[in-house]
Amino acid sequence: MPISPLADGPPLDTVLLRTFLEIVDSGSFATAAERLSLTPSAVSGHMRRLEQIAGASLLARTTRRLELTQAGGTLYAYGRNILDLEREARAKLRGTPLRGRLRIGASEDFAGAWLPQVLQRFRQWNPEATVELKVGITADLLRQQERGRLELVFGKQCSRVDGSGTLLWEEPLVWAFAADQPLPAEPPLPLAVFPEPCVYRESAVRALGKTDRVWRIVFESGSMAGCLSAARAGFAITVIADSQRSEGLRILGSEDGLPELPMARFYAFASGDNPVSTALIEAARSAGQSRFSLRGLRD
Repeated sequence: MPISPLADGPPLDTVLLRTFLEIVDSGSFATAAERLSLTPSAVSGHMRRLEQIAGASLLARTTRRLELTQAGGTLYAYGRNILDLEREARAKLRGTPLRGRLRIGASEDFAGAWLPQVLQRFRQWNPEATVELKVGITADLLRQQERGRLELVFGKQCSRVDGSGTLLWEEPLVWAFAADQPLPAEPPLPLAVFPEPCVYRESAVRALGKTDRVWRIVFESGSMAGCLSAARAGFAITVIADSQRSEGLRILGSEDGLPELPMARFYAFASGDNPVSTALIEAARSAGQSRFSLRGLRD
């Protein structure tokens, strides 16, 4: 029996859309089921119903991973907007917009790449709330949160943390270097990194330590812009999250003699149950996942 086309079938169900987006954002059916407090069979059932409504397959399975089909990519973009509008409408209907000041900390890569979109979404939903921002290294920000100076921290980890943080999304770390410069022919391999403690630095050193490659830190900066400038100039190789790729950089890999790096996991750490924090976390999760997830899904 053919699948009914969307235009002639039932309307899109936001419950099914939320399941679909969670599968894309989390990377698998099993993780989506856990996050939505559903059984795996229920998640599979939601996808079957959504594909029947859409009249097209939304996910394609290869030997190692799931990927969005063309129809899936289109529905993901629209679905994200639909759920954002639904959330905004519910906030308006409450009649009492969130108010108050929220002191947040964010790692520089988060603040530079994702925070503008996060704040835009948050402002749309909660125009009467105010935000005070401090940018720094995740470990330092978490220490400030312990001292009561921050209510919310956005940061990254490369190993799983205890249950204290809310996982927003995860993506691979990659080696980056100048697009128009050859790699140094002679050792040691030059690196541009953040000062300690930094999960990008730790991941690079740990990965290189498992190889015979000779390396040396030649550039250290507390600024992501500084490390990226060193890489673009061909001065040193740096480590970035995959979604931070930008003009003037090329990604290095095993063909260049460099080891694989771990996943970077972006978290929100909230102190206490604050509705303003909850709203900002949701805005961050929505913004970050919509930016990264369309690149593909892990099986």
